[in-house]
Amino acid sequence: GSRDENHLPYCSAICCLASVKQALYVKEKNPDAKVYICYIDLRTPGLYEDFYRKAMKAGVEFIRGKVACVEEREESLVIRVEDTLLGKIREIKTDLVVLAVGMQPNSRALNLRYRQGKELPEFRYGFLSSNFVCFPYESQRTGIYAAGCVKAPMDVATAVEDACGAVMKAIQCIELVSKGKTTFPITGELSLPHFFLQRCTQCMRCLEECPFSAIEEDERGMPALNPLRCRRCGVCFGACPERIISFENYSADMISDMIKAIDVPEGSLRILAFFCENDAYPALDMAALNGYKWSPLVRVIPVRCLGSVNVVFVADALSRGIDGILMVGCKYGEDYQCHFIRGSELANRRMENVQETLQRLMLEPERVKLVELAISDYDKIPQIIEDFIKQIEQVGANPYRF
Repeated sequence: GSRDENHLPYCSAICCLASVKQALYVKEKNPDAKVYICYIDLRTPGLYEDFYRKAMKAGVEFIRGKVACVEEREESLVIRVEDTLLGKIREIKTDLVVLAVGMQPNSRALNLRYRQGKELPEFRYGFLSSNFVCFPYESQRTGIYAAGCVKAPMDVATAVEDACGAVMKAIQCIELVSKGKTTFPITGELSLPHFFLQRCTQCMRCLEECPFSAIEEDERGMPALNPLRCRRCGVCFGACPERIISFENYSADMISDMIKAIDVPEGSLRILAFFCENDAYPALDMAALNGYKWSPLVRVIPVRCLGSVNVVFVADALSRGIDGILMVGCKYGEDYQCHFIRGSELANRRMENVQETLQRLMLEPERVKLVELAISDYDKIPQIIEDFIKQIEQVGANPYRF
């Protein structure tokens, strides 16, 4: 059933090898047995090619073609298959027919209660991972790691290697959490978010939007932090409309002070860019190291995650006369690359609130733009900035600067 849009659209990667293995088992038990393998494409990469040739030498017959039907005749099973290499229809009388079924990972094996939806994050085809580029073993649950065929179809050797990686991550997790540190990506971070509950309106947006379910509701209906789950992403204070959440070394007040410190010159545009420090900001460094240049009109503020950008920051910047705001973060969606899983997605959702802010300030919606950027797309940064500046030039200077 693999590579069938009506069943499993992906290749399970091990069905061919499993079929060859079973065929060799039969030949070892009975060398005179006739064994056929019908295939569409045979995939035995690398050293497994020798395994395939061993089966051929043992007398296993490989038939390239899709089986049309299996019929029962005189206490035997007859399969009809079009041999595409010989260009003819073949009927083969057999005692046993084996279907190499496609493998599916069990993404619901843990049965965990989880506010954000699925207990372990899934991307294409239901395969499990937290960040398929940078953190392939992490899950949204601190201390729980997907490995082997729980995560995706793979052979034994790959599963062993995958399990070793997951074990190393588990050891790292135990050591870091015992010291009060976070597991990733800011492994040396010791500070935790602080909640100034006297101003809390109990909207619970921080609780709903935290990608790791690190914030729960206490008996008073107030947000309560579970420090063992917190990854210090800052999505919570990006979500909070009252800005009551802060870290010792990363807070809403610090970002606001950075915005206030930006000089807004007369007769020239000023652009503020929020760059995610996991992918976008390193890409900016890579662009500079490779000799790329961009407009000096831009001032960059790195943020832990684009999800930590509060709508209030946008309002503060625009009310001070900054002409345009560019937000650059990780890719989101099916092939997401966000280190905090949903940070970029949440930032995109908050754009609706940004548009409301712009309408309230009587400003054009073109003044704020969100861009997805992979760390390997550093060469695109100059063009992204240039295009945005041209867009702001068409809109004109921010009237609040006068």
